[in-house]
Amino acid sequence: MTTRVVATDAHEGPVFVEEENSLYFTSVPHRNGGPPVVAIKRMSLDSGCISTVRSEANVANGMTRDPAGCLLVCEQGTMSRPARISRFDCIDGRLETVVDSFEGKPLNSPNDIVVKSDGTIWFTDPSYGWLQGFRPKPVLPDVVYRFDPSTGEMDCVASSFEHPNGLAFSPDEATLYVGDSGEPHQVQAFDVVEGRGLDNERVFVDVYPGYPDGLKTDAAGRVYVSSSAGVQIFDPDGMPMDLIPVRDSVNFAFAGSALFITNDTAIWKADLK
Repeated sequence: MTTRVVATDAHEGPVFVEEENSLYFTSVPHRNGGPPVVAIKRMSLDSGCISTVRSEANVANGMTRDPAGCLLVCEQGTMSRPARISRFDCIDGRLETVVDSFEGKPLNSPNDIVVKSDGTIWFTDPSYGWLQGFRPKPVLPDVVYRFDPSTGEMDCVASSFEHPNGLAFSPDEATLYVGDSGEPHQVQAFDVVEGRGLDNERVFVDVYPGYPDGLKTDAAGRVYVSSSAGVQIFDPDGMPMDLIPVRDSVNFAFAGSALFITNDTAIWKADLK
């Protein structure tokens, strides 16, 4: 069963925090003659109340939690502020830069992010900020990066995409799935080599209608992909299994046996079988 939890401008980066029973998310970008303004907000799943935790978050998009429980945020940046991966402590409000460049060159506009069990940070960096008119012309290609916060080492691990978007590891972390929101509208699968590289790229699924956006896997290895039709569910072999029909789904987060979905106008809850 799927129900609308609350009407709100929930756009991207939903993250469930179990110990708070809350959902963090980034708001729909608003422009009033200047760069887009995006906030990071929090919804209490107990009361349904929504509060703002960062009113101006540098055009934040995808988010996840690091091993310490802080939010890692894909900040897309503006013409005057650099794009970066930031770390935000929701308890004390402390904010710091994790990484903002590759080989001395500024990032484009980071979109989505995951943390592997070894603590390394993997994220996509498409050029949507430039294409949407709020970032300078890119000097780096649209790629997937791996960053090791323990060493400061950063590597480009995949560069075959037009616009890499969502990404997710399989439960055993042997496979990385990456969605391409350019042409064609596909999710690619890679073998993870020695925990740090990618090999054996292949098409996992073609996603229609629309393009793949949010991307996650569950404990059984099923792959969930948001699209204009809703959240599409595939088995580990890429065979379609089900559809959660929340139109224009942008992204989603697991919360126990539920899935919370953002689609720009509301937060929805789907009870999983």
